[in-house]
Amino acid sequence: MDDRTQRRADHLLPEERAAGSDDAEAQAEAILDDSDAREAYAEPAPDLRIDHRRSAVDPIPE
Repeated sequence: MDDRTQRRADHLLPEERAAGSDDAEAQAEAILDDSDAREAYAEPAPDLRIDHRRSAVDPIPE
């Protein structure tokens, strides 16, 4: 298992924990695979929108 999967397994969301998986690593890997597939899907759809935002917004010029 890679570091990314281990970090995700260590930090499952409450609803992911509530799903009751016996294998947090396998659950994390499935979550990350789904996330990667959604990000790679280039055709926009109303129910599958990926926004790539920066944490800092450029200030508005005065």
